Amino acid sequence: MRQSFFIPVFCLLLTHSTKIPAQLPCSAPEYRQFDFWIGEWDVYSNANGNLAGKSKISLLLDSCVILEEWTSANLTQGIVYTGKSFNKYNPSTKQWQQTWVDNVGGSTEFLRGEAGKDKMTFYADHVKDKKGNDFFRRLTFYKLGADIVRQHGEKSTDNGKTWQTEYDLEYRRKH
Repeated sequence: MRQSFFIPVFCLLLTHSTKIPAQLPCSAPEYRQFDFWIGEWDVYSNANGNLAGKSKISLLLDSCVILEEWTSANLTQGIVYTGKSFNKYNPSTKQWQQTWVDNVGGSTEFLRGEAGKDKMTFYADHVKDKKGNDFFRRLTFYKLGADIVRQHGEKSTDNGKTWQTEYDLEYRRKH
């Protein structure tokens, strides 16, 4: 009886220990192109040098999604402005995508995104202003060093021929 118990247990241990671990679905190099933004940051306005807010950037869902959690340093519409962005490489389109949502009812879908050397650029082609007018939005992140990332938000009202700065931020890594 003792021998019949040990044989199945030994076989179970042998098969369990020899299994090859599965490769995570989002482990290809394309999924790591925006990892330079991951971390905890103090964020400053490049226009005036003042603290604009704080941001925490994390990997979620087995490294398939990059989550931003933003909190402003100032009040917006009488409340502390907060928002989240969900960033993901889409293997079907071979593009990066970002979805931004915030606590004042705003959202933006950046359905086109492309990585460059130390850079990530997102495009939203159909954004509406408060009057209902269409415009394009471009959002570019530049890795300026191991501990500094620039985020430059722009808009275009002429189908991308010219661009105007909406905001220009510098992320400084917390230590």
